[in-house]
Amino acid sequence: MPENISIFDVPAIEQLRKELRLDPQHVRVLRNRLLKRFLADETALAEFPASDRIDCHTLELFRRCDSQIDGASKLLFKTSAGMLIESVILRIATGRTTLCVSSQVGCAAACDFCATGKMGIAQNLSAAEILDQVLQAGQILATEDRRLQNVVFMGMGEPFHNEGNLYDVVETLTASHLFDRSPGSILVSTVGVADAMLRFAERFPMVNLALSLHSVDQLTREGIIPLAKKYPLDQLRMALQEVNRIQQRETMIEYLMLADVNDSLDDARQLAEWLTGIDAHVNLIPYNAIEDSPHLSGTARDDITAFADVLKAAGQKTTVRYSLGSDIAAACGQLVRKENRQRAIDSHQ
Repeated sequence: MPENISIFDVPAIEQLRKELRLDPQHVRVLRNRLLKRFLADETALAEFPASDRIDCHTLELFRRCDSQIDGASKLLFKTSAGMLIESVILRIATGRTTLCVSSQVGCAAACDFCATGKMGIAQNLSAAEILDQVLQAGQILATEDRRLQNVVFMGMGEPFHNEGNLYDVVETLTASHLFDRSPGSILVSTVGVADAMLRFAERFPMVNLALSLHSVDQLTREGIIPLAKKYPLDQLRMALQEVNRIQQRETMIEYLMLADVNDSLDDARQLAEWLTGIDAHVNLIPYNAIEDSPHLSGTARDDITAFADVLKAAGQKTTVRYSLGSDIAAACGQLVRKENRQRAIDSHQ
């Protein structure tokens, strides 16, 4: 009996269509229902002549955690290899919805403030595994009469450490015959893989880029982002200028507010000076503590506001972000870490 075909495998589905001499309209209807309207699997497949040959999902929904204080839902998915990954649906108060997707299991960047980087593993997700996060989240939102508006690569993993699959995913998300999403509704966040940022901007000039900067002092940045040793601040600054030139739009700068690490008013002034001549929008992000980094704590809200005021006075576009899902983030993140670590150990025994 032939193996089933993933809905995301475009060449294989076309081959199936030819083998069974199906009208191309059958494939178009299936894709429209599933990838654009996010209908339930049974409804989407109902009129497809070879529905028993199609696999809609590559991931299993392992657990769902819904915030009791805001509109966030954390989705824990299990891969075919038995590893767990996370996606987060953010239902913003304005009515907009955003999905934060993972590109890897674990992360080799090993940032000090991130539970994912503490896993001790880094495995790339396939393009289908990344896309299925979008599909399943879209289906959840469709049952709520909500529309998925933004997809951000801010989940587990460094997207540019999975560059080839990232490209395939963005092309699939923006292809008119597949997900048909606007490039401007997609954002890719990186801790600063400078050369990959330039390649991505050249290939996808309309897709948003974000840099997790967190400090403009080289030694401080290296202390919280080990990868900063490979991509120093001077190189990152030149990369940002080139990305601006290519994309002709602002780049998002993410700045995590860490008490007594990067949050002084001098730090704010140095950040404003470092960004001079760069078209950027700074997002100041409150830090949610993780048990693996007890030495780090978040900046007080009033101090974040004072930091923002310095940037704004210097003419820098700045937004202070609010964390969503704080009541579900830590427990689920630790669950994924512990489960994956044990599975990684078991697989090598």
